[in-house]
Amino acid sequence: MSAAFSYGAAFSRNIGWVTKDEQQILRSKRIAIAGLGGVGGSHLLTLARLGIGAFNIADFDLFDIPNFNRQVGATVSNSGKPKADVLAAMARDINPELDIKVFRKGVDPSNLADFLSDVDVYVDGLDFFAFSARQATFAACSNLRIPAITAAPLGMGTALLNFLPGKMSFEDYFLWADRPDDEKALRFLIGLAPAGLHRSYLVDPSTVNLSEHRGPSSIAGCQLCAGVAATETLKILLSRGDVMAAPHGFQFDAYRNKFVRTWRPGGNRHPLQRIALKIGMRQLEKIKAGT
Repeated sequence: MSAAFSYGAAFSRNIGWVTKDEQQILRSKRIAIAGLGGVGGSHLLTLARLGIGAFNIADFDLFDIPNFNRQVGATVSNSGKPKADVLAAMARDINPELDIKVFRKGVDPSNLADFLSDVDVYVDGLDFFAFSARQATFAACSNLRIPAITAAPLGMGTALLNFLPGKMSFEDYFLWADRPDDEKALRFLIGLAPAGLHRSYLVDPSTVNLSEHRGPSSIAGCQLCAGVAATETLKILLSRGDVMAAPHGFQFDAYRNKFVRTWRPGGNRHPLQRIALKIGMRQLEKIKAGT
């Protein structure tokens, strides 16, 4: 640890938005983040600058050139390096006193108990298409009564849902069960952002293919996700401010200068969601059929 480092001095400019006592509360908390790519790396560094004192982080992947447009750890010098190790080092460069547990094989049912041990909040950073890992992680958070936040980078904006203890669970909202991956992708996309603010300015729809697990991304969306998720985390940890639980959520789109609160009672059971899912499933079938 650098002798020059002082926690109080490093995070003194947070004071005013939080009290000195609240800053110490943040220092005592542990956050889990699975996935350290597009949004996950930004989540980690933003929460580290907020003064959170401990993290459990997980990712099995290496940085590569296609990550450069959106992932904070993706640089020429970091190409080929493990995302978890790179981001852990970056976070410790902000706060050398951090307690970081690194899970280099990612998350799966075999290590979730350890990954979520002593965790105060889980912040989702998994790849959009990491269905099995996401399903298992949110189920474990629900069972352990750990608040779980997902902020999705959609276009040049973010859509947020909080899954809080005693409230609607991830599974009850999205209704994934054992459905095929392409249907899970559709249910996730429609459930995350019922308002669909991002859809109107997608200039090349051919870049989106749920069946092939691909879609466009933007650093603008990732950075907005990090700010929103960090703020929700702060409110949960300090027990102040309005924290909405699913089926309530919101979407903010910087490109369109629009903010919309969303409410879908029953999640994807809601009549409007069911209509959107039917339309989406028809489009998926056309894509599969090559028409």
